[in-house]
Amino acid sequence: MSISTVPTFALEERLAADGYDVIVGFDEVGRGALAGPVMVGAAAFRVEHLAHAQQTIPHYLADSKMLTERRREALYEPLKAWVDAYAVGAATNEEIDAWGIAHALGVAALRALDAVERELGVGAAEDAHVRVGAILDGPHDYITKTLGTFEAPPVPVPAHVITQVKGDQRCCSVAAAAVLAKVTRDRLMVALADEHPQYARYGWANNKGYGSQAHRAAIAEYGPSDLHRVTWKLT
Repeated sequence: MSISTVPTFALEERLAADGYDVIVGFDEVGRGALAGPVMVGAAAFRVEHLAHAQQTIPHYLADSKMLTERRREALYEPLKAWVDAYAVGAATNEEIDAWGIAHALGVAALRALDAVERELGVGAAEDAHVRVGAILDGPHDYITKTLGTFEAPPVPVPAHVITQVKGDQRCCSVAAAAVLAKVTRDRLMVALADEHPQYARYGWANNKGYGSQAHRAAIAEYGPSDLHRVTWKLT
């Protein structure tokens, strides 16, 4: 792995210096899949724990797309123990069809943010003045745009969101969120294929719901399942 692909806490520390008390990294998985949910991982750190987290970064932490499946699986439990809180929010294929992918991503992210804030006790009386800063992978802030909409959960403390292109390569919190989300979604798609013959025929154990040639051929032969995104071009 080259030095340029090793994530750091530089951006998290900038947010801490700006007065934020909790830093949450976000990344999505499943945006381009033909079937299954889209998921957004959230990895949260209290600012007072950043120095310790910097000293104890799990070995091989990197952008999940640069890791083998075996290495992502090996990182999963260490990452859960390393972060102060984590969650993976999801939006179903039916929600994606109803709302569009951008709004579905925002709702999934806010579901994850709601979960980590509640786990940390953010918004409770003794934590009423906590400021939450968020780093979102990519160029577009779909979290703030979705905040306060009918479908979104009322999170205890809205986060100030900054976007970071290639954040999963550059920021430790985002890299952690990416791996946690990727492993969670991959396990779900494999379990669906293992437990249900009607899903196994689409090859989700291998393609995880993405549009491989074999997956598209199976849709053409059998038609879409109840977990396919039917508003998408499937074949």
